[in-house]
Amino acid sequence: MRHPSLTRRGVVAVASLALASTAAIGGVAVASTDAEPVSTPVTINTPDGQLMSYVVNARIANPGQTRLVETAVKAAGGVVVQSWPQIGVVIAHSKVSTFRADVVAKGANAVDSVGATRTVAVSEGTPEVAGASWGRGASGYKQGAKKDANGDLESDTSPALASDPREADQWDMRMIKADQAHAITDGSRNVLVGVLDSGIDPDHPDLAANIDVADSVNCTDAGRPDLSATGWYPTTSDHGTHVAGTIAAARNGVGIVGVAPNVRMAAVKVVNDAGFIYPEYAVCGFIWAGMKHMDVTNNSYYVDPFEFYCEDQPDQYAAKEAVRRAVTWSTEQGVVHAAAAGNSARDLSDKSSFKDTTSPDDQPPAGFVTRTLNSGCEDIPTELDGVVTVSSMQSVPTGSQTSRLSSFSNRGLGKIDVAAPGSTILSTIVTNNGYGTKSGTSMASPHVAGVLALMKSVHPTWTPAQMIDKLRAQADDKACGAATGGPVCVGPVENNSFFGEGVVDALDAVS
Repeated sequence: MRHPSLTRRGVVAVASLALASTAAIGGVAVASTDAEPVSTPVTINTPDGQLMSYVVNARIANPGQTRLVETAVKAAGGVVVQSWPQIGVVIAHSKVSTFRADVVAKGANAVDSVGATRTVAVSEGTPEVAGASWGRGASGYKQGAKKDANGDLESDTSPALASDPREADQWDMRMIKADQAHAITDGSRNVLVGVLDSGIDPDHPDLAANIDVADSVNCTDAGRPDLSATGWYPTTSDHGTHVAGTIAAARNGVGIVGVAPNVRMAAVKVVNDAGFIYPEYAVCGFIWAGMKHMDVTNNSYYVDPFEFYCEDQPDQYAAKEAVRRAVTWSTEQGVVHAAAAGNSARDLSDKSSFKDTTSPDDQPPAGFVTRTLNSGCEDIPTELDGVVTVSSMQSVPTGSQTSRLSSFSNRGLGKIDVAAPGSTILSTIVTNNGYGTKSGTSMASPHVAGVLALMKSVHPTWTPAQMIDKLRAQADDKACGAATGGPVCVGPVENNSFFGEGVVDALDAVS
């Protein structure tokens, strides 16, 4: 069993890999000291004249070292888009093909690692505040939405039913005992949940009263916080709106009821119009959550363009390190994170059992590389420490509250913390301010975020580590069942590869 406070989506140590410092700053991938293979390299081309985005990590995370990195960025022909001195991370843009090597040379001992955060040119351009000589103009690159609505696998919509509340249709709430928990509390207005996603419909009747506008933000402007009045609004996706409804749709006689219907939510937009969540967006989102002292975040996504970030590949290492630092820092500020395990039906505990065939995903499928993975390759933020990793369950139509693992859900002994409903979940959507069903681990994670919000409402002094300990201990044990797709279940009823510690329990969380 993993240490409960150091769980997926924060900091999973990779002791089995021996990585030379040159690999972290742009050198050749280094073979491990044991039998594990080197992961398959993915070359990110950075031709002169093409605007590219980079993350540059300081060797020591403090303001002074961060300033040295900023100086190195400018000397190497780049511009500083955003600095996060709290974690020693600088987001930079450059059109110089040798920027990665040059910033290491200019920064000397101040630079820990540098990596390109995308395999394509920056589509949104450089924010004007960065003062780039090439101006604001975007590159002209535009990609259609990629992975299925960022995690949901299927959708069904229906119009708003203002006079016909649909709480009776929410089998998922009964399965996790949220309906029983509501007899004790609907949650506290003091609790704030950050929904790191595609934005929240600002005028949906089931959501509007619970949106904290002042603490909402758009992080998709090259990873720099955009505080414009409408920047956090959803544009091309209702994914975040659906997630928000599961967390905290209001108890107001309209539509549905969320797990924690009286808590507040901040929309932290990390999904751009083409459907991508790049590392700089995720870093911005986690740091913003910590700066605003949010209590909980929900993360129903994986960071693009790689489904798995490998520590023995320089660009991927640097991006992963930046996100890891952001997660760790926000956790230190009191934020607890819930995250979707992913929809590839993979065994995350055995990376040698499959290959990644859908990365990098920010270019046409012809650009995919079939990658051999090792234990240093992780789905982020879900496999980082400090994050609760959630697998998805589906209801078995027998008239009882029986369930099984959703066929699409990732799983893995020692990887999954808890399970929650994620198949055919009814929640809020943007169209007609209505309601619809979606499926995916993206739909399971917000159930857990809602339970954590209820827990924080009743136990306001608990730390993230205490909350994760209790969440895992209170989960209802669920024995292995037959696999409906993907690797079979292994492990005892108390903690197995399908359900982790068990089904999340909202009633115990508030008792």
